[in-house]
Amino acid sequence: MEAPKAALRVRQLRKSYKDVVAVDGIDLDVWAGECFGLLGPNGAGKTTTMEICEGLTSPDSGEVEMLGMRWETDAGRLRQRLGIQLQDTQLSEKLSVLETVRLFRSFYEAGPEPTEAIGLVQLEEKANSRVGNLSGGQKQRLAMACALVGDPEFLFLDEPTTGLDPQARRQLWDLIEEFKASGRTILLTTHYMDEAERLCDRIAIMDHGKVIALGTPRELIGSIGVEHVVEFRAGSAAQPLAVGALGAIEGVHEVRQENGSVEMQVTELHRAVPALLAELTRQGVPLTELRTHSATLEDVFVTLTGRHLRDE
Repeated sequence: MEAPKAALRVRQLRKSYKDVVAVDGIDLDVWAGECFGLLGPNGAGKTTTMEICEGLTSPDSGEVEMLGMRWETDAGRLRQRLGIQLQDTQLSEKLSVLETVRLFRSFYEAGPEPTEAIGLVQLEEKANSRVGNLSGGQKQRLAMACALVGDPEFLFLDEPTTGLDPQARRQLWDLIEEFKASGRTILLTTHYMDEAERLCDRIAIMDHGKVIALGTPRELIGSIGVEHVVEFRAGSAAQPLAVGALGAIEGVHEVRQENGSVEMQVTELHRAVPALLAELTRQGVPLTELRTHSATLEDVFVTLTGRHLRDE
């Protein structure tokens, strides 16, 4: 089987600011035609990594090779082949949607007509509206149109669906999947785990400037050694729960307590739940809420970083 071709190759990338090491010697390979996700809590170094790969920020050291080229020698050619949606794209409030996309189209040698790009992101009805009159979600979609108007081979998406309603998010997911199906490559950051599981072929989890896990969503979920998560609330001020006893239940991998809720990572749900109920009965503690779910990327993330992805 032929080895995959790297559309992006990063080696020993480092970037420090005055009081923080933002990127601490990371290596990454993004294969041609895949959607690669970069996840991490705020301050993990995701956006800095993206900006270096996009040619917007210079690294202190390390190598970035994209589509067989380097920013140091091939910046003009690279810009013609990339599409970029920044986390916070600042567009002129006075221009209309059509004027904005037409301006961005003028930067590229080839690509769809501005009206076609506007249609891709379902903004036809707003084509003549000023950017300043758009909602946050509409501005996000306009930023996506500007990223697509050069018909890029490689697309950078930094939290592309932040601020979108659920229907608009799913429309954008469909657009991203169509882009990938045409054989092109995407590097994506997101704060939505369902988005990462739906769109990404492989994912790197970053924390404190380093890559701490890498694999497909299934591989990452399998790596924590649990299949299910049991979340419950029990006890009261008069009858507090002795959480420490739960760790002794067979098949319990980890127990975490947060905001009055207890979360248990377990290998066998059908054994863990009856054993939990028996332990609560033994302690004389009433159960007030119980729910279970299969292990997800969110559980991987919490296990590795101790935080939820959307924690500020």
